[in-house]
Amino acid sequence: MENKNINTSNLCLMTGNANPALAKKIADYIGVDLFDTFVGRFNNGETQVMIGDSIRGRDIFIVQSTSQPVNDNLMDLLIMTDACKRASAHSITAVVPYYAYARQDRKTRGREPISAKLVANLMVAAGMSRVLTVDLHAGQIQGFFDIPVDHLAAAPVFADYFNGHDFGGELVVVSPDLGGVTRARILADFLKAPIAIIEKRRPRPGEAEVMSIIGDVKDKVALMIDDIVDTAGSLCEGAKALRHIGARSILAACSHAVLSKNAVEKINNSDIEQLVITDTIALPPEKQSPKFVVLSMAESIGDVILRIQARRSVSQLFR
Repeated sequence: MENKNINTSNLCLMTGNANPALAKKIADYIGVDLFDTFVGRFNNGETQVMIGDSIRGRDIFIVQSTSQPVNDNLMDLLIMTDACKRASAHSITAVVPYYAYARQDRKTRGREPISAKLVANLMVAAGMSRVLTVDLHAGQIQGFFDIPVDHLAAAPVFADYFNGHDFGGELVVVSPDLGGVTRARILADFLKAPIAIIEKRRPRPGEAEVMSIIGDVKDKVALMIDDIVDTAGSLCEGAKALRHIGARSILAACSHAVLSKNAVEKINNSDIEQLVITDTIALPPEKQSPKFVVLSMAESIGDVILRIQARRSVSQLFR
């Protein structure tokens, strides 16, 4: 998109504390400065927000992933939204590259919450006009909102990266579970590659056990694709199974690098040769690894923001 063709004079880009580096990249791409906003803590731990100048009648875009510490970052986003609403902003778009609680999108047993819906309710109640997010764990979460949701995929960014490599026609895109087949198919279409599927079960939350692999991966370059790498159990067990049945090389791509507990150590000791992630979640020094390649979503998010601001179609970008 030609940024110069869009009037950004009324656009106001703010950031919370979750991922200011990504917000700065988005601002640089759009060609605006980050708005003067302070997000801190009172002595008792409550969130304090101060907006540096008038935003009356402005179109606000708040960049804030709800990554760790999840509840702090979520509250910061809600309170920033409330501050903008009470300051008479014209519209408030929450740019939430990583949407927390998305894996709690339905009841799988009795007496469980549907936390993804509760978070959506909170965001709408706070005063958001629109939400922009990346690779929701479950696409139906868009329906939890009573406001527009722009759901951006990381697949084109991954495809640009992997299309720059020569796999000799031996690449296979692998879904680490049955629920991720659609995501694998989308990336496979970009890469013009076949897919394979790992069938697994979860004996306990956070643990994965591979049952079988559907598809031909023998002597192939296997590329596992998932939306979230959390404890890395699924990826590492999947890589072990792929190696066992003869995959020549094993790569992985995940949109959101949560990397809980000893996930980095697991990946470093696994059969995964390279893990490609995006910057939807800030990667602190203690979670970095020579196996990681970080791709930025800044331009993709920036293009959507510009289209929203220009009242242009966003769906065209997704095609």
